[in-house]
Amino acid sequence: MVRPNASQSLRLELLRDEVVTEMKSLGVFSVESLNIASTVNLGLLRKNSTQRHGVTRWIREQGELILQTVDLHPVLLEQDWSRYAAFVIYHELLHAIGNRSHNRDFRSMESLWPDVGASKQGLEFTNKMRLQRASWLWICPQCAMEYPRQRPSGGKYQCRKCRCRLIDRALKDIK
Repeated sequence: MVRPNASQSLRLELLRDEVVTEMKSLGVFSVESLNIASTVNLGLLRKNSTQRHGVTRWIREQGELILQTVDLHPVLLEQDWSRYAAFVIYHELLHAIGNRSHNRDFRSMESLWPDVGASKQGLEFTNKMRLQRASWLWICPQCAMEYPRQRPSGGKYQCRKCRCRLIDRALKDIK
């Protein structure tokens, strides 16, 4: 966990308040759940995280799980990602109020989020984060799919789409 600065903390709290207000309007969450969601500590993930967009952290004390914090990727605090950030906070708050696994009940509650388009931005966000950290592109010669990576593939990997062997290109050569 990274400690947010004052402006990041304010942005996280405003975002949480917006999401909790939306959760109230859905009418399916108990007062106790909304109180937990309103008061959970907020933090940030490391900026070099490419796979995680948000995380709910728990600690075990005397055999009991205690909610510690909800962390969000710092890039999600940028204005361009505000819709997706609200969805990620909503997702993590569902975990925070006790829905720890991604089961059918969790997914049905997650689907209540009104901004359907926001939930679809996850892949775009992951690709942006990977591309920022990547030094190599693994390129499929057949379908032109590109996979940004930090290391060359050495010809060991296949395209997920068409199963053709991937070719390495250094990003410095492409730019």
